[in-house]
Formats: sequence, structure tokens, C-alpha cells
Amino acid sequence: QVQLVESGGGLVQPGGSLRLSCTFSGFALPNYNIAWFRQAPGKEREGVSYFRAKAGEIDYEDSVKGRFTLSTDLSKNTVYLQMNNLKPDDTAVYYCAAGWNWPAVSGMDYWGKGTLVTVSS
Repeated sequence: QVQLVESGGGLVQPGGSLRLSCTFSGFALPNYNIAWFRQAPGKEREGVSYFRAKAGEIDYEDSVKGRFTLSTDLSKNTVYLQMNNLKPDDTAVYYCAAGWNWPAVSGMDYWGKGTLVTVSS
């Protein structure tokens, strides 16, 4: 049974930082690639970052490049998203997903339930 569980969301002021965690079970990398998505209120879900496990490559959506960093601890089956210099536009529910066709939402096979990030003063 595949599971992905996100944690680490919360309220942070503009310019602040948060680290999200995604702990997965029921599969092993590189059988799936791992991605972070987010969905802001009233907006469509969008891809944020993507880890290509076999190649060891990481992609980022343009608006987060230089501010967000994806990393992994495979001994813990965990993927992290370090988010720095957060902006109000980063406010969203952040989801962890496993699949092959990022950034297409339909291209991911498994999803976590999400963790809310709110950037506000």
C-alpha cells in the first residue's frame, strides 16, 4: 500500500522559511519519481519541484527557483522541500506525489493529503 505523508506546514511571515517533509512507504525509489505540488485558494494545482530518482536530477518551477530546495534522505524514505524567502503568493496547500509525468497533475499516480503553508504578516 503506497502512502505519502506531508508535514511541516504552518504560518510564516514574508521572508521567512519552512521545511516540508514527505515520508513515503509502499514503494522504493527509483520505481517512482517524487514531486511537490501546491494549490493556492481558487487556483489550479501546480508543480513546484520534481526529483528524477534514476538520474538524480531535480526540476523547479520558475517562480521558486533560487528559493526552494528539494532534498532526500533515502535512509528515512523522506523527501524535503526547504522553502526560503517565502512570499504571500507561496500560500497554498503543498502536496507530495509519486509518478512519472511532472508537472502534469494527471501524470502522478499517488498523492499525500497535503500540508498548509500560509505566508502572512
